[in-house]
Amino acid sequence: MKRSSFLQILFSFSFIILLAACGGKSSSEKTQNNQDTDISKLNWSQIEAKAKGQTVNLMMWMGDPFINAYIKKYVQPQVKEKYGINLNVISGQGKEIVSALMAELEAGKKNSEVDMMWMNGETFFQLKQIKALYGPFTDKLPNAKYINFDNKFINTDFQQPVEGMECPWGNVQLALIYNSEKVKNPPMTLAELEKFVKDNPGKFTIGTEFTGITLLKSLMIAMADKPEDLYGKFDQAKYEKYSKKLWEYLNRIKPYFWKEGKTFPSTLAPMHQMFANGELFFTMSNNDCEVDNKIAQGTFPDWARAYVLKSGTIQNSHYMSITKNSPNKAAAMQVINFMISPEAQYEKFKPEVWGDGTILAIDKLPKEWQDKFNNVPSRKYAPKRSEIQQYALMELAPEYMIRLYEDFRKEVINN
Repeated sequence: MKRSSFLQILFSFSFIILLAACGGKSSSEKTQNNQDTDISKLNWSQIEAKAKGQTVNLMMWMGDPFINAYIKKYVQPQVKEKYGINLNVISGQGKEIVSALMAELEAGKKNSEVDMMWMNGETFFQLKQIKALYGPFTDKLPNAKYINFDNKFINTDFQQPVEGMECPWGNVQLALIYNSEKVKNPPMTLAELEKFVKDNPGKFTIGTEFTGITLLKSLMIAMADKPEDLYGKFDQAKYEKYSKKLWEYLNRIKPYFWKEGKTFPSTLAPMHQMFANGELFFTMSNNDCEVDNKIAQGTFPDWARAYVLKSGTIQNSHYMSITKNSPNKAAAMQVINFMISPEAQYEKFKPEVWGDGTILAIDKLPKEWQDKFNNVPSRKYAPKRSEIQQYALMELAPEYMIRLYEDFRKEVINN
């Protein structure tokens, strides 16, 4: 899932400060608190009854045709048929979600126009600051019993315990995607990557969006004495120490980047296109299985392959959350419960559908579903998750990403 620029995030934080200065609870907040209490006291059968016939507004990133098709052709008709729920999808991500909910809170709206959101990381961090989230709610969901909450890559979002305030929906790991016809031995370490970039000028670059910044985080963690040095709460001294190494590394190889490092892609789409037509030898994805998906779409030629650096890449989960002022919380919970069901997780787990990693603990599933997950056609062009798990790094606290957005521009792009 893609992310906003640092300036957009900073703009959002200005509103947080403004809201924090306004003390006291409005009558609409008190009314909503009563509604929350009522929902929290209902059992699942009562929640199902309350959900029937409601319309749920889901705000999510809609930049991938296969993901859009999964929602439109599978999830929407399924929740309509099974539960009588109309699922309405609204396009929006990080900054749009935060801005929309903050505007509603400022206006004192009792009922939000957004019921649930697809998000992770810094958006979760921001929405917690303004108390825009409903929860905890995941303990109410019957299918939550199958979620692998013992997995630190699932129960923690950007070093923040999810604590029932967002429900895990999928799990992915950052992967580099390369042209196997042109690159016979892809670089596996930072030193090898530096050598490759210098030996093949113009064939590598890094985007300025979420995926590119995630790669920067992965590189910075690899430069630490050990990954755990950067885990936990944001540490200014550690950030300065390791980001300095990162900027020195990038500035050494920047002149050998695409366009001699004088410009950088702002989104992944042009990187993917340049990769597909041979202008670049590398692109990247936050989803370790996306290469199979993109070949199935016809976006990538079948010489595309994915792998992860042995120095490690970030693995994270993405989540579904419910807004505090949603008037349709019961229906939102019903939709999320379906989205984490074995059948819905299995459908999007298929490489030809989406290839999104599941958050379910396969060994907790009924035998028939264990067999189905274990017999999904294996990835053809991406590495098996079991092969790359040892190289998985945890996401860092949100402030690291916010700083990297800003400092990448200042220290490298405009340097």
